[in-house]
Amino acid sequence: MVFEGLRFGPISSVAIGVVLAFAFGRVVAESPDAVAETYDLVIANGRLMDPESGLDGMRSVGIREGKVVAISGKPLTGKSTIDAKGLVVAPGFIDLHEHGQEPRNYQFQAHDGVTTSLELEAGTDDVDKWYAAREGKSLINFGASIGHIPVRMKVMRDPGAFLPTGDAAHRAATAEEMAKMIAAIDLGFRQGALAEGMGVNYTAAATHTEIVEMFRIAAKYHASVHVHLRYAGLKEPSTGLAALEEVVAASAATGAPLHVVHITSMGLKYTPDLIAMVEGARSHGIGVTTECYPYTAGSTALQSAIFDSGWQEAMGITYKDIQWAETGERLTAETFDKYRQQGGIVVIHSIPEEAARTAVANPAVMIASDGMMITGAKVHPRGQGTFSRVLGHYVREEKALDLMTALRKMTLMPAQRLEKRAPAFQNKGRIRVGSDADITVFDANRVIDKATYDDPLQYSEGIQFVLVNGVPVVKDGQLVEGVFPGRGARAPISQ
Repeated sequence: MVFEGLRFGPISSVAIGVVLAFAFGRVVAESPDAVAETYDLVIANGRLMDPESGLDGMRSVGIREGKVVAISGKPLTGKSTIDAKGLVVAPGFIDLHEHGQEPRNYQFQAHDGVTTSLELEAGTDDVDKWYAAREGKSLINFGASIGHIPVRMKVMRDPGAFLPTGDAAHRAATAEEMAKMIAAIDLGFRQGALAEGMGVNYTAAATHTEIVEMFRIAAKYHASVHVHLRYAGLKEPSTGLAALEEVVAASAATGAPLHVVHITSMGLKYTPDLIAMVEGARSHGIGVTTECYPYTAGSTALQSAIFDSGWQEAMGITYKDIQWAETGERLTAETFDKYRQQGGIVVIHSIPEEAARTAVANPAVMIASDGMMITGAKVHPRGQGTFSRVLGHYVREEKALDLMTALRKMTLMPAQRLEKRAPAFQNKGRIRVGSDADITVFDANRVIDKATYDDPLQYSEGIQFVLVNGVPVVKDGQLVEGVFPGRGARAPISQ
């Protein structure tokens, strides 16, 4: 038979449907064979929204062995069926930036529509060990970077726990230490790390030469570098814009793609200027992307280098703007000194609402939570409610952006950021024949975050079904007990 000058041999109508779907960018399996088959699971009667193809219409989705194998405007038959009438069927959300890679965090993220949770800013110093600890035990998919912070801490024997407090924060590396860091990061990539993590604000003594060398290793493996900028805030010369200049230059010089994390907490009221710089770099061929979370506060460890002398002027805040996560109390000069010596997590109320809204609304800025491990009753709510807050507050209530744009920022764009390094991401962040059955089904009229600064440990509402590799982990708005379908999202291993 002939289609537009192309000749096909005796292949099935299903195969022809798949070929045409990929050729024209919309996957709609309408063939009689697709309708007649029985699938492991069917999502029926839903409004399918796929940011890759732009499809926004009523479709049924057939799933088999963890993959999407049919999409049809006609009814499909499944061994089990999810009735998605009145609901949006979207690719599962991909969180590029989540530090709480633990079972309790995964439960909150599943309720927030996340199917793949990635620790790419801080990362790990032992990639094999990190993945092995989660295999077969995870509710959702997981993945990590090889992290400059933990590698530097290990090489320099820093006494800090998650973040450095000793030499790794405050001393330049020797030539021998630099060589050890390069070797460790190279090994991490060969073990399948998705990216390289870097938190220059926390390793403030790292020289510009060290930063460029770290980018050079990432370039060797076609990996993006996910960077917490060296500076945040308002005071020249140590502004977020100056810090962005450093890593854009490193990216341009080495060829390693750059991803700037939480741009709002770096830029504060100058966030639009930082976004403009990212867009300008992209327009000139530099592979720069960025992300934000939809909140007006950040969060980090009080004992970190971020709170070294000068933090008040840099961030334009003072003690009362810092909240101790364990109790929720706002700090004073006395309690600041006490808790800084003790060490622990704080919430930092420093981001202007207009900066948060500008970043969330910008089509080029991805959504990522920067969620924290749950260590206190007043932990930041972003790890529990980021994606539902975008969909409920900023899309439905504020109308700051449309629904398809929001979905693209939390599904397709994160997948595209990683797929050159990790080709498995070509099957995530979209719904088409052959894609992974990581799917989030939600009520666009009801979805909303419930986590607040005062009561952060609350599940989001309106996320009705979440599938991870074809297995429901949220059903009718409730967690499914005893299922662990999450898999390691990993780059090819080359040891």
